[in-house]
Amino acid sequence: MEKTVSDFIQDSNLQKKRCEPMGKLERSILHDVAEVAGLASFSFGEDKESRYVMLFKKFAPSDEELEAYRKAEERRRRKERAALETEEASRSQKRPASPNSNYRDKYSHLIGTSAAKDAAHTLQANQSYGCVPVANKRGARSIEEAVDEIRARGAGSGSSV
Repeated sequence: MEKTVSDFIQDSNLQKKRCEPMGKLERSILHDVAEVAGLASFSFGEDKESRYVMLFKKFAPSDEELEAYRKAEERRRRKERAALETEEASRSQKRPASPNSNYRDKYSHLIGTSAAKDAAHTLQANQSYGCVPVANKRGARSIEEAVDEIRARGAGSGSSV
């Protein structure tokens, strides 16, 4: 830390120097070294991990300048938080599901433009698939009655064997 302060004093182009973030003990030592060297030093930042020290030559900064440094630090933190929130919001947004293409347009040469409507109007019940129109039914039997009838036929054929 003494070397850092010495290098800062030797460099005539610099009037202020921002040090890297450091712990409480290191900041305390740096403030002591700066005081012995005749420099003004101030700590900035709120979090323990992000607090840093700024060293000033010749004169201490005015209260307005110190406040400007604090406000700049607050703006930087707000921008970082806003960027993180925006990134999280964009990740959490769900996009509505939509097909990549319109299948009707893509396959219109195969199915035509009104194939489904035409097929629905001409639908006929097919008895081989178990679809029997109501008009073709023998009677309004319940499932239990139909099962009893089947069992009776089965019992009668079983006794003759």
